[in-house]
Amino acid sequence: MLDAWGDANVAAAIGLVGGILLGLAARLGRFCTLGAIEDYLYGNNDKRLRMWGLAIGCAVVGSFGLMALGLFEPGQSFYLAQEWSPLASIVGGGLFGYGMAMAGNCGFGALARLGGGDLRSFVIVLVMGISAYVTLSGPLAWIRVALFPPTPPAASPSGIAHMISEFSGFPVAVTGLFIGCLLIVFALDKTLRRDASAMLWAAAVGMAATSAWVGMQYVNATGFEDLPIVGHTFSAPIGETILYGMTASGQTLSFGIGSVAGVWIGAFLGSLMKGHFRWEACEDPRELRRQIIGAGIMGVGAVIAIGCSIGQGLTAFSLLAFSAPVTLAAIFAGAALGLRQLIVGFAATE
Repeated sequence: MLDAWGDANVAAAIGLVGGILLGLAARLGRFCTLGAIEDYLYGNNDKRLRMWGLAIGCAVVGSFGLMALGLFEPGQSFYLAQEWSPLASIVGGGLFGYGMAMAGNCGFGALARLGGGDLRSFVIVLVMGISAYVTLSGPLAWIRVALFPPTPPAASPSGIAHMISEFSGFPVAVTGLFIGCLLIVFALDKTLRRDASAMLWAAAVGMAATSAWVGMQYVNATGFEDLPIVGHTFSAPIGETILYGMTASGQTLSFGIGSVAGVWIGAFLGSLMKGHFRWEACEDPRELRRQIIGAGIMGVGAVIAIGCSIGQGLTAFSLLAFSAPVTLAAIFAGAALGLRQLIVGFAATE
């Protein structure tokens, strides 16, 4: 396959398959980061938050299960290979969460809504992708590097399971599997156990994260281009996809581009299956302004934190990277602040 298609095209196909699964989960399973936080804080309903927990647990079990079988080496991933910067996780995650609340969705959620015909999400996707690249390698890159200097390679993998294994003597794979199982047990309360569809789609999200690792490990081990082992994230890859759309003749495909396209395709198919596809546009200039500002903040925050709600909250978490729980907590806090600001603001005008 690699000889016929080429490493980059195979990587894009792997991203495409996982992205389609994520897009279907968003539309058919209502898997949404901001929606889960909002339900928990203002709807007295933690089911979608527990879906997140189940998805993370399944991703952890899948990733360390692959490691136990010798099909994946987590230490080769960037999330574990570099030293962790707590400040970057806290600041970047907080900015991302606040921007997510202002925009009304994260990058992944915006792609999913775009697949259902929401043109407001098209603006969010464009602004977030451009903002991420402006911060990654554009005019804001010098400021980012000055405030958050790149971390050196880690002496040992920057992961929770690896640290526990070092002190306890248990194999890393066994430690990771145990933690993943604990997360699954904690997430499966009585309400979630009664909703087979919610459990199915949460597990599918975890499977999408796992499929990225095993697929990219295969390409890295057997291919000719030494492509990095990466997973799903929706910040810089959105900008990369925009660049590819403009310069495809001089650029190759990648896992990230395939993943972004896959989410849109999966969400489109899911919206057709549900009969929910309809064109929507923004009628309030103030709402559009808030979404543009929020998307810009999200792009900056995601680059600083080295991942978005999916990149850190699912992909990095599947490896039990140190950065994952801290960044996810910061995203939650930033989103809670943004939601409170919006709700109090709306209440004050009534």
